[in-house]
Amino acid sequence: MKELKGMAVLLTGGSRGIGPMLAEALANRGASIALTARSTDALQDVATRIGKLGSRVVALPADLGNSSQREQLVADVLKEFGTIDALVNNAGLETEGAYAELSWPAIRETIEVNLVAPMALTRLVLPGMIKNKAGHIVNIASIAAKSGGPYAATYSGTKAGLAEWTRALRLELAGTGVQCSTIFPGYVLEVGMFARFGMKPPWIVGSCAPSQVAKAVVDAIEKGSAEKIVNSRPLRYSFMLNELSPALGDWLMRISGVVDFQRRKVGK
Repeated sequence: MKELKGMAVLLTGGSRGIGPMLAEALANRGASIALTARSTDALQDVATRIGKLGSRVVALPADLGNSSQREQLVADVLKEFGTIDALVNNAGLETEGAYAELSWPAIRETIEVNLVAPMALTRLVLPGMIKNKAGHIVNIASIAAKSGGPYAATYSGTKAGLAEWTRALRLELAGTGVQCSTIFPGYVLEVGMFARFGMKPPWIVGSCAPSQVAKAVVDAIEKGSAEKIVNSRPLRYSFMLNELSPALGDWLMRISGVVDFQRRKVGK
């Protein structure tokens, strides 16, 4: 079992959503944290608050959709901490709506931030981790990666790609000392879209709290777990049904109320 105390962690998406909760959980375990996000003021506010817990926290604003800013970010973290022991790819865009009605720039930006950025950042930090024979990549996916949500096709696709890329990378890196984990949160309450719109997901699908996702991230690093579904309802059997019979999986999505919920969420 690894200890987070003394580890240098780069956490993306640190200014909003579950990001601040992840930062707090990592700080409580003694990690030094480099927080990044586009929103400079909000990011600094989070860094200041989390820094009061006793851990070293630095705010490094960056647009993860920009390749040169990704490279500069990693260089800045290495300058601050000397190493990057763990990378938590949490930043993501919740681009939703009828796919045919979304603009291509919005779709492309979602792919860049949700999928390309984690892959690019990982490629930048991996050489150092492999050299040190230690390191951990944690990718925040979604249950949408296991069962794509209607009116969230782009988001679902990026999260599915992120999950399977992580699986392949985990196998590739076996024996190097570098570990890879994927976290699959369900509908996250308290923050994000549900806090904004006051909507509750269908009871049968369940939900999760930001604190549960944060615990899963900490456990992934300390215990080396490969995957963790974070949800109040057991969904693994539903995901297995999707694989065994896509038609039955689609039927289950309809009768469970997920399709209607997603439609209402985007105002359709």
